Amino acid sequence: MVNSLQPLFNLFFPASCTACDEVLQPGEKLICTQCRHDLPVTGLHYTTQKPIHELLYGRVEIEHASALFYFAKKGKVQQLIHNLKYRNHEELSGFLGKWLGFELAPLASYQDIDCVIPVPLHKSRLRERGYNQVTGFGRAIADQLDVLYINDVLFRNKNTKTQVFMPRLSRSKEVLHSFEVKGSKKLCGKHILLVDDLITTGGTMEGCALALREIPDIKISIAAMAIAH
Repeated sequence: MVNSLQPLFNLFFPASCTACDEVLQPGEKLICTQCRHDLPVTGLHYTTQKPIHELLYGRVEIEHASALFYFAKKGKVQQLIHNLKYRNHEELSGFLGKWLGFELAPLASYQDIDCVIPVPLHKSRLRERGYNQVTGFGRAIADQLDVLYINDVLFRNKNTKTQVFMPRLSRSKEVLHSFEVKGSKKLCGKHILLVDDLITTGGTMEGCALALREIPDIKISIAAMAIAH
């Protein structure tokens, strides 16, 4: 019954592109064809450019790092992430993870990844939103790399304020000591791929990496949906 009514529902409530709000055409899903071509894909994993390494230089040691998109205010990537986090488009998370994971999987530099760990939400923020916007992203990348997805080791112990309107330095300090690890023995000697939605100051990644560094003999690489450009 529900399937038979779907065409009628689509007629009155057509799905729209999560990047530009234009009505999706048959065969398009979540992001229209035009936006798929227009989105500022970084290709960092194919180049010698290392903006994430440069951002974290002298703060934390990482092996490899990439992001799917460049982020700019009032751009299409900002709208994508806003729809993911605040408009219940949770399905975007896995969609973007599959996209990036498909590109990372054949690369030699990602062959020794042992597991994928998401940047966690504080439990109160998780209750409020209902989901961690990075979960689907991380799971999809783990599937593409054929490795474990682990979300029961890294925790956020401090519910930091919304940081969008805070100065960059303040944002970085706010999250630096907000994470802890529990039950970390299973990760000793492992190569972890830490995933998040957006890298701006690098403070969140630094805070997570510092907490994870308590685990003996680990290596950390990073993957994100976007990096501020």
